[in-house]
Parts: sequence; structure tokens; C-alpha cells
Amino acid sequence: MGIVCKVPYYGPNVATGRRHVYDMHTYVYIRRDGAVLSGEPVIKGTRTPVRAVVELRRMGYAPEEIVKDLPHLSLAAVFDALSYYSDHQEEINGYIERNRTPVGYTPSSA
Repeated sequence: MGIVCKVPYYGPNVATGRRHVYDMHTYVYIRRDGAVLSGEPVIKGTRTPVRAVVELRRMGYAPEEIVKDLPHLSLAAVFDALSYYSDHQEEINGYIERNRTPVGYTPSSA
């Protein structure tokens, strides 16, 4: 089962005719597992974090181009990752910041 979250939904409830304040949303392609990247949200069946998809999108890649660069992902998985990011920006931005390479960093040679 994917990650289930409450996200705003402003459409009418068909049964009652009233507007929902919240509705449940399932991210079919997003998983959390403490054994994979310390529980960071990843694409199901991979070790590709949601932040990787988000960073490519920020660099100007279209979802169709992301699939070409990460061929193990489906287009649906990329859109699900972007949807997850849209609903959890603060969380994913935190992962991006914690994993950023410092400016001027050079790996030491062994």
C-alpha cells in the first residue's frame, strides 16, 4: 500500500452535496521504509528519493525528460513524486537541504 495522507479537497461530496474540507489521497508510487534511506520517501521498488525527481524538475527537466534520465521510473511514478512534493514541500525541501553538497567541496583523494 502507498502512503496515505489527508490533503485538501474542495469539490462537492456526491453523497451529501456539501463540500469536503479534507479527503484521503494515496500516493501509489511513494514508499517509506526505515531500511531505505532512513525512511526518506522514495519511488516504490527503487532507492530513488522523491527529492531526486524534484531537483531534476527544478533544473528545468520536463517529467518526460526525467523518465529518459531515470529509465527505471515510469511517467506515472514521476508525476506521483511531484504530487507528493506538492503536498509535502517543507519535508522534501528539508531532505534536499540536508543532502546538498557544500559550495567549494572537493572530495579528498585517497
